[in-house]
Amino acid sequence: MKSDLITLITDFGYQDPFVGIMKGVILGINPKARIIDLSHGVPAQDLLAGALILRHSVPFFPPGTIHVAIVDPGVGTRRRPLLIEAEGGFFIGPDNGVLSLALEGREVEKMIELSNETYHLRPASATFHGRDIFAPVAGYLSLGIPAQELGAPVSGFVRLPWPEVVWRDDTIQGEIIYIDSFGNLISNISAQDLKGLDPQSLTVSLGKLTIQGLAPNYLTGAERGYVALINSWALLEIALFKRSAHIESGIKTGEKILVRKGREMR
Repeated sequence: MKSDLITLITDFGYQDPFVGIMKGVILGINPKARIIDLSHGVPAQDLLAGALILRHSVPFFPPGTIHVAIVDPGVGTRRRPLLIEAEGGFFIGPDNGVLSLALEGREVEKMIELSNETYHLRPASATFHGRDIFAPVAGYLSLGIPAQELGAPVSGFVRLPWPEVVWRDDTIQGEIIYIDSFGNLISNISAQDLKGLDPQSLTVSLGKLTIQGLAPNYLTGAERGYVALINSWALLEIALFKRSAHIESGIKTGEKILVRKGREMR
């Protein structure tokens, strides 16, 4: 399925010219390509953050979209550059797990190691495979070059481990896995994990914070301060209305969050 729609996710930021150069490479190959920047603010080398952004973006794009995700601490090593076709979508990036969350539940139709240097910029640098491998491959794919011409078929890909949600008696333990640009603290505890529980009877604990019940929206925080709510990714989030929960609490990714059945006794 041919598509000229290409999305980009990177940890390159906006200070350097790296993203613009990648777009120049793509457009030099296919001037009609449509390029959408999903995010270039992934925290440096944070594979889980990049994988989360990709997973929660893909469902909103039409079949045939080419998704390029580059968070690549191992650039220049033996890690494989991959193109994966799955249920009408194309996923391009390093084989380090950044593609894996978006592929959960999708049937993989083709998996190609991008080994055909005909479709790379040469010589390829050891530090910028986004420019030299991933961008040109996306450009050629958007022209209709078949995936199988871009390299050799392979099987298996690196999967990121999802931080475990642990149940102990009446307590659910998770952790903060992502902090968005508003400073909201997003956990790995999902709406499904809380299914069947009364949202108003839950107590959420995070660091020195204790929050009673789940809020229906951010505005609730104008009166309550910190609120816990289920966000658009269907994950439990801690937020402050018009302020950064991250900055004001000092909470970082990896810190534990507890959800208990029943309100805290005072």
